Amino acid sequence: MRQPATTIDLRRDLVGLLPRLRRFAITLAGDAVVADELVQAICQRAIAKGHQWNGEGRLESWIYTLARQQWADDSRKRKPKASARGNVTDIREAARERSAAADPDVIHRMIAEMPDGVSSIFLLVDVEGHSYQQAADIMGIAPASVVSQLATARLHFAALADSHPIHRY
Repeated sequence: MRQPATTIDLRRDLVGLLPRLRRFAITLAGDAVVADELVQAICQRAIAKGHQWNGEGRLESWIYTLARQQWADDSRKRKPKASARGNVTDIREAARERSAAADPDVIHRMIAEMPDGVSSIFLLVDVEGHSYQQAADIMGIAPASVVSQLATARLHFAALADSHPIHRY
């Protein structure tokens, strides 16, 4: 039996979103291995709930919302344990503690080490190009919180630029 065209298109489009979905999952999980497991669960959930996708708006917004919901569901199931990121309260202090090694993954680590929510908002707005309202809808928060968290993320990177030994002239 042949599957409906919308399911086939959803699967094709989901494959195209995988790199961006993985980046978003890393901002939620803070760990690449856990993020990969999350991406797999999200893909399964998206395919299972494909009939709910109405084709309006951006598919990636719907997928990111599913990702956030999946992460929240998984978090409730897990026992609280020490995060690899720790409890960062002062972003500037955390930035000073990081080494400035020329590592290709250093930006990903800096984003992943931001406090919960901040890295996801940064990725959605500044990297993926979502509007504040779209990011708020995806994360299930008020637009004012998006503005606040985005400002925190931008200050984080400004502090890193000030302390980085190599400056552009």
